[in-house]
Amino acid sequence: MANFIECNRAQQYLLPPALQDWLPPKDLAWLIIDVVDAMDLSVFYKKYRADGKGQAAFEPSMMVALLLYAYSLGVRSSREIERLCERDIGFRVIAANNSPDHTTISRFRKENGETLKSLFMQVLRLCKEAGLVKMGIVALDGSKIAANAALEANRTYAHLQGEAERRLRVEKMLNDAQTQDEAEGRRYGRTSGTASPAGR
Repeated sequence: MANFIECNRAQQYLLPPALQDWLPPKDLAWLIIDVVDAMDLSVFYKKYRADGKGQAAFEPSMMVALLLYAYSLGVRSSREIERLCERDIGFRVIAANNSPDHTTISRFRKENGETLKSLFMQVLRLCKEAGLVKMGIVALDGSKIAANAALEANRTYAHLQGEAERRLRVEKMLNDAQTQDEAEGRRYGRTSGTASPAGR
């Protein structure tokens, strides 16, 4: 008789699964989570009621990480992000095993567009400074060069050109997401979100 690894889909586990075990430590998802955790996201939190009343909303830091992760992988469609939150391990880890629907994802992007642009620019800058050549589709080519001068104090023409190019990339990325969501809304019809930006 052949020796097979058991394929028992009805297996019961004594301990609940841990998200930390789902991905290797150096996976892009963990990098995105760490980067977003290090950022000042207070502007997002100010939009929500501090008294805790109203329907619970998804954690803004999770939503920012989710969009950044999706866009880094070239996924622009809110419907596709919703699907991946149910089926893809990286997305499930980013979303802490939650599944925001496409309406919620799209609404969050629309309502925070300018803030997200600024945030994504910061992330691209961090990736460049860390020597990351590319991060999925949101790619930056650059070198990390040791120097005594602070980056904030030096603005060469090439640096300014790079900033402008990154800004255009981020704007195009968010515009592409908006265009794709609108096209899918016309194709599939609009649906209401399961989680509104409650508490506001």
